[in-house]
Amino acid sequence: MIRFLRITLIAFVLPVLFATSQRISEARGNEPVPGLSYAVGVLAVLFLVRAFVTEHMRGPEANLQKDLLWGLAAGAIATIISRFMM
Repeated sequence: MIRFLRITLIAFVLPVLFATSQRISEARGNEPVPGLSYAVGVLAVLFLVRAFVTEHMRGPEANLQKDLLWGLAAGAIATIISRFMM
């Protein structure tokens, strides 16, 4: 249950921070970087692969690392979804 909460918290916070960062950047007059969604997608895939491998190769001592990786992968996917919904 605690693992699920950590993963969910990380997955929720990442898109919020990303959107806030984008709004701050736009307020300063910077235009969006082309291909940013693709870059976030690549990161999502890398975090997902790393989380899957770590889950199967490491024991319970690495639960914090596993939760971080799963949360980052889910958060990156949620970020991409939220960018397309805007």
